[in-house]
Amino acid sequence: MPWFAKIEKGIVDKATFDQYVPAHCQYVKQLIEQGHQARTGYWAEKGGGMLLFEADSLQEAQTIVENDPLIQNGCVTYELHEWRIVVPNVS
Repeated sequence: MPWFAKIEKGIVDKATFDQYVPAHCQYVKQLIEQGHQARTGYWAEKGGGMLLFEADSLQEAQTIVENDPLIQNGCVTYELHEWRIVVPNVS
């Protein structure tokens, strides 16, 4: 399955953003349970973050992003990219 990266930038105040973080984290846990290998985090500097995940296609990735509570509640803008791994995981 291809990997995708949603690179996001916050566009609301911190109090508004923080209201939706628990729902976002729950959503990411659901993605993990569904086999998407999702990981989420934020930049050390203020104002943005990234969601990495696997999806079958760009269309599925777009649907996953559109269902993220941070997107649905207008908290972030984003770019969606397919991430092509050059060096695979080696044991």
